[in-house]
Order: sequence, then structure tokens, then C-alpha cells
Amino acid sequence: MKKRTILPLLALAGYGLYHCRRAILARLLKLPPPRYDVGVQRDIPVPMPDGVRLLADHYAPQASDDFPTILIRTPYGRGKEVALGGGYPLAELPAQRLAERGYHVLVQGARGCYDSEGEFVPHANEAADGQATVGWIAQQPWFDGTLATWGPSYLGYCQWAIAAGAPQALKAMLVTIASAENFSVTHPDGAFGLETRLRWSQGMHTQQRLHRGTLRERLAHRLFGRDEEHLQAAFDHLPLLEADVVAAGAPIPFYRELLHHDRPGEPFWAARDHRGAVADVPAAVHLVGGWYDYYLRGLLRDYGSLQAAGRGPYLTIGPWSHANPGGMLEGLRLGLAWFDAQLKGQGDGLQRKPVRLYVMGAGEWREFDAFPPPAHATRYYLHGGGRLAPEAPPGAVSPDHYRYDPAGPTPAVGGALLSMQGAGRQDNAPLEARDDVLVYSTPPLVRDLEVIGPVRLALFARSSLDHTDFFGRLCDVDPAGRSFNVCDGLFRLAPGRGERQPDGSLRIEVDLWATAHRFRQGHRLRLLVASGAHPRWSRNLGSGEPLGAGTTLAVAQQTIYHDAAHPSALILPVVA
Repeated sequence: MKKRTILPLLALAGYGLYHCRRAILARLLKLPPPRYDVGVQRDIPVPMPDGVRLLADHYAPQASDDFPTILIRTPYGRGKEVALGGGYPLAELPAQRLAERGYHVLVQGARGCYDSEGEFVPHANEAADGQATVGWIAQQPWFDGTLATWGPSYLGYCQWAIAAGAPQALKAMLVTIASAENFSVTHPDGAFGLETRLRWSQGMHTQQRLHRGTLRERLAHRLFGRDEEHLQAAFDHLPLLEADVVAAGAPIPFYRELLHHDRPGEPFWAARDHRGAVADVPAAVHLVGGWYDYYLRGLLRDYGSLQAAGRGPYLTIGPWSHANPGGMLEGLRLGLAWFDAQLKGQGDGLQRKPVRLYVMGAGEWREFDAFPPPAHATRYYLHGGGRLAPEAPPGAVSPDHYRYDPAGPTPAVGGALLSMQGAGRQDNAPLEARDDVLVYSTPPLVRDLEVIGPVRLALFARSSLDHTDFFGRLCDVDPAGRSFNVCDGLFRLAPGRGERQPDGSLRIEVDLWATAHRFRQGHRLRLLVASGAHPRWSRNLGSGEPLGAGTTLAVAQQTIYHDAAHPSALILPVVA
């Protein structure tokens, strides 16, 4: 066969394989079939008002029609960085999939990240840079006047930063595992989110360093890097202000700034907080979260603001932790359906009701008109002997005691961690066996119990120290005795916090976050009470020293009351 005959056949075969791969990928991702070939123009310089140029990639359907535009802004790499051994695959895969289905997609690197010029200062420049980028998009010949935004985590925060300026072209947003502010994640419950903030800071520092290095250095780091080992040592290091050096081998300025700014309302945080504009955003918003995501409270707060303002937001929450790829893929699937409905008038792919929740324990999705759905606040009281029961405790019962030593802090087992390993739903047997953890359990349930909404713990307690923590966790114990965490929370005690009782004890209320969970017949409810979940919340040293500089460790003697005068109770939103 002649060469001029073979080459077209090879090209045809390659074209067929290309479309076959796209069809297979669409089926694996549970997406509708692709409709268009996609062309990509890379490294487009987008000028900012101060002269800095941020690079972007434009994914365009190969057709002469007009298409809406989706903007994705990211500090994690636009695509080629991932292939070269750095960055995270959060942008290129969704950009290709969205463009294949009829959207212009602009993926832009955040200021100071990879090849974008300037200095990366987390959360500081996303509003100005994002809104300048929207202005640049409006001048492009391919822009049809309709804009949407998409993305998880930091990419979701970038969306809120743009929406704060409310450009008229912005018609739809799909925000996944993110919120409009970051103080409540950085300093949750008056503590410090050590695992999330130090792990993220180390990752950002390392990716920037490797980007400036050689390909050999990047590959060597992927194969032989000891990031996790260094992180674990850093979590235990004091003072916290030096933990970045242990984790990354060098000071990380933005990590240290987070420690210095530990009060809400400071100008540092006010400039990065877009909650005030959430209710005024005219775009149609769909929020996607995870029951084990550390942004869950902020995401639900944003949902509440939109709902109260009559904006009609959609909400989807699944059984995911922050780094679980399942949540990010669901954000892509929902994003495509959301944009088709809001930008193209094709609403067949939308859920019937605006709120869709995965009910853990039942293993099923349920739809509701709003969150939280109607529920009855049901109390399960703490009793002596480690019992948990709906009956109030009797008149006089001896309290329970435990000793908390910050030199060997109670660890975080599962839950809302950034790590992909050990986050989310975990067996709590190792935690429950510790001497610094109290355990209260119901008898096996005689019927299913479904809990949907915020969970609280009203606790009557006393500490030998003025500065200490009280941690609560709700677990589901199956008939085999395995105890899996459902939701949890922490209260950081300091002078002036808590309701002082006549006998000198304190009544505190611990926010155990929200959940949707069915405790099945034959299972037991279990409550854990402790004084830490390190390093998810930085350990309380007990000394009252400044957050970043503290090194003095003080042992706390803790008392938990559960009698008629001190009715400590787990408060559950039970639905019919």
C-alpha cells in the first residue's frame, strides 16, 4: 500500500481512537456524550490594572456557534504543570469536559502561581484580579455576554471573590467544598486549623519550589519526597510559628501571617471576607459540599444567606471529605447540568427539589425543599456508667473525670481533614481506648433513627485550668462493635467563655456541625468527650500563651457532670 494511502488511514484511525476515548471517559464520569471537538490556546497573557500579566488557557468548541463562557481561576496549575510533575489536576480535565459540551472555558493561573506574574498572597488579590479578568473576557470576540464560574476549594473562593463585584454578565456559579471567607477555617472555634493550614501551606510552598526546579527534581520529589513524614513532625513542634520550617525546610510567610492574625474582624481578614456580598449575588448558585469537609459550616452559612435573601440556591452534600475526588467529580457533573439549565435553558438534568443530601447509614440520596428540613430537637442525656439515653439523669450522680496532657494530645481520628489518608469515616476504636476519652453509648436501637441538620452538645464541665478544650463526637456503632464517626466539634474554653453555674461549673454548647445520617435498628449511638483532636484543631497548651509563640504545657484535670442539676445532653435533629 502506498504511503499516501497509509497516512490518511492512520489519521482516520487516530481520530477514531480519540473520539472513542472521549466517549469512554464520558461514560466513566457519568456525563452526557461530548458534542464538539476542542481547541486549546495556551499561555494567553491577561493584563491586570497594575501591569502584572496572569496567564490563561482558552478551551473552545470547534464550531461557529456562540457559546457561554465559564471562568476557572486556580493557584494549582492550569494543566501542563501536572504533566510535568507538579500541581493538582483540578482544572484541565473539567475544562476539556465542559468545552466538549458547548462552553468556552478560560482557565487562569492565580497571581504568582506557576507562570503567572506577581507574588502569590493567598486570598488577597482574587477579587481585584478576578474582576479584571471578567472585564478582559468581555472584550474578547468569542464572548457572547453570558458568564459562569466553576471550581472546588480555593477555586470556589475565587468565585465568591468575583461575585462580590456582581458583574452583570455573571449568570451562574457552581461552588464546591468552599466558602466566601476563610477565618472560620483557619481559626475554627477559637483554635487553629493546624492540619489544614500547615498541610496546605507546605503543599503550596513545595509546588512553587518544584516549578522553579528541574524535571529531575520534580520527579525525584514525587518518588522519594518525605512531605508526610516532615508534616507529622511539624504537627508536634512548638512553637507553632516555627512548624513551617520543620514541614517545608524554610519559613512560609503566608503560614506565619495566619498565626499572627488570630482575631475575627481584623483588617487582614476583612479584606478577604466576601460574606457580606453573598446575599446580593444575582447569579444562580449551586453549592456542593461534603459531610466530612472542613468548609461545610461556611458553605452552609453561605447557603443560608442566599436562602434568606430569596435567591433560591441549590445545595448538594455528599459523604465526602475535602480531598475526596468523588466530591470534585460530582461538582463537574452537577456543574454541567446547572450551566445547561441556567445558561442554555435546558433544565432536564436538574434535580426535582433544590436540596439533595446523601443520608449516610442509609446509603441513599434524598431531596428536600430546604436545609435543614423540619426536625424535632431530641435530647440524649449523659448518664453514669457510660450510658446515653433519652431519659433525663436522676438527682445525684457522681461526675466523670479524665486527665488531658497536651504533651500527648488526644489525636484526630478521621473527620474533616485535608489529608487524603485517614480523613472522613473511620473506625474510632483506637480513640475510644484512650484514658483521656470518655465514651457514652445507647443500647441497640429498636427502630431506625434518622438525623438531618445541625447537631449540638450541651455539656456541664469543670477544668482545673482557665484555658482548655472540650471536644465532642457522635459515632454510629454497628452490631459488630465498630464505631464510625458521624460528626464532631470543639469548644475552646478561655476566661469569660461558658455559662458559670452556681457551683462553679460551666455550661458550654459544642457545635458538632451538621450531618444527615440514619442510625439503623440494632446500631447504637455513641458520644465521645475529650479535650482535643490534634492536629485538626491545634492542641490547647493550657497556659494561655499566644497562639504562635506558646511552648509551656499544662496538664488539665477535667470533670464532666451528668445529674439533674447538670443535664449534659446530645441534641439531635430527628426527622420523621
